[in-house]
Amino acid sequence: MTTPRTSKATRHKPKPAGEAKPVEPRVKPSLHPRNRHQGRYDFPQLISVCPELAEFVIINPYGKESIDFANPSAVRVFNRALLKAFYGIAHWDIPADYLCPPVPGRADYVHFLADLLASINDGEIPRGQNVRVLDIGMGANCVYPLIGHSEYRWQFLGTEVDPTAVKAAKAIVQSNGLNKAISLRLQPNPQKILLDLLESSERFDLTMCNPPFHASLDEATRGSERKWRALGKADPKRKLPVLNFGGQAAELWCEGGEQRFVTQLIRESIQVGRQILWFSVLVSKASNLPAIQTALKKAGARESQVVDMSQGNKQSRFVAWTFHDKEQQQMWREKNWK
Repeated sequence: MTTPRTSKATRHKPKPAGEAKPVEPRVKPSLHPRNRHQGRYDFPQLISVCPELAEFVIINPYGKESIDFANPSAVRVFNRALLKAFYGIAHWDIPADYLCPPVPGRADYVHFLADLLASINDGEIPRGQNVRVLDIGMGANCVYPLIGHSEYRWQFLGTEVDPTAVKAAKAIVQSNGLNKAISLRLQPNPQKILLDLLESSERFDLTMCNPPFHASLDEATRGSERKWRALGKADPKRKLPVLNFGGQAAELWCEGGEQRFVTQLIRESIQVGRQILWFSVLVSKASNLPAIQTALKKAGARESQVVDMSQGNKQSRFVAWTFHDKEQQQMWREKNWK
């Protein structure tokens, strides 16, 4: 028996390589499902609600509309457009050199906290003014209260150690007619986080906090330099901001860095543990989690969770804990949300 012959595939002469084009990064569906910032930004829509954004729009190496994230003015106006288009915030501005946060990541934290409350409410997110949230260190930008109230109509108390930040946040709240929904308070003791801050009669369903991540200005500066290099923006001929997204000392660094801040927050939370249902705090460095979990165990937390989040290539997380057992959590729910 002879084996059938197969014809050889026709070989084509390879075409000369043309000019290499940048490979466009794939959009990762990593944001929370309820996050409004899925996919690419619709710049024509954003410009329609915030015309001043038009002067900052550029075409990136992938041929897409974007902005120069190394330009603080561009980032500030971009945030203004996002907050107006998606959350109905008509007036928003911050002083120069104050933290200008990425809005999609901030929204993710809010949505995951809503899921946390839903987990003890038969899967239903509690909404409305009966839900009270304490934003520790709201910054001049006041972004968490703005998003949280817009999405879920929660009531917020924002606290700060920086009088200038409180003044700027107050201007945002007042100019948008949100005085009844968002209250602001200066922490009188800069060495404390929760203590010396709350009235004994006050109750909160949640706390949220974006703590200073670095232990010094030098560490914060090195971190920004690494990000610029990773983004391909470390052009020695170009004057770039020292700190990406801006930020004051209290916003970016503190003695002992993130680990010390969070462990202090945990220690202080013991003393107001009956006034607050769930505490939470962002943790940027996964290497700090073992020390934080040890602190929670030492504090006697009844329950704790580490909730992972990701925005594109950036991985983040928050830690949440409570001093209320399951039965007490249900009693809180019945008393405050029904």
